[in-house]
Amino acid sequence: MAFAYCADLQLSDKQSVTSTFPSITASVAVSALQRAGVDHVVTVPDWVQLSLHSHLQKTPGIRMLNACNENQCVTTAAGLSIAGRKPLLVMQNQGLYNCINTLRAVCLDAQIPLVFIVGQFGREFSNIGQDPKQSRRTMVRIMEPVLDALDIPWIRLDSDADVGQIEKAYEIAHQRRTASILIVGAPMSWR
Repeated sequence: MAFAYCADLQLSDKQSVTSTFPSITASVAVSALQRAGVDHVVTVPDWVQLSLHSHLQKTPGIRMLNACNENQCVTTAAGLSIAGRKPLLVMQNQGLYNCINTLRAVCLDAQIPLVFIVGQFGREFSNIGQDPKQSRRTMVRIMEPVLDALDIPWIRLDSDADVGQIEKAYEIAHQRRTASILIVGAPMSWR
């Protein structure tokens, strides 16, 4: 699936969107996913990670599955996990809030370990590189406290130096038999 709303952008336009603040390079993130053994990405496409989606569509060995909503994303990934696959869920913060009950049932109650990459959609550029709890946007500000209240481990992914945390998130999810959330605070770079 191509992202038609981004098809007309030239690479220089895409790079300028993320060149003014720290972010993760999509190609570096894809390499980290391959090293972690991810074989499926189940997603409700997320603007913050649009470049990741674009790179994954061209990546052999990782199958992209688009879901209609975040609840379907969680249950599809759970089925893949039960079948012995290694899925990753990709969505934005609003989507994670939408599927909390399904996440509770699948990851907390049924103890199916799943790893999520969640983009901080709506985060103001002036807050990037700062504590997200200082954001003026409720959906950004409450993400980490909500995860803490649910006792769901989370890790921030703010730069290429952080992508090694992807493998750690899988270790945590499997050790604790729960969800593990990787929070991407800024739009990923198109490189």
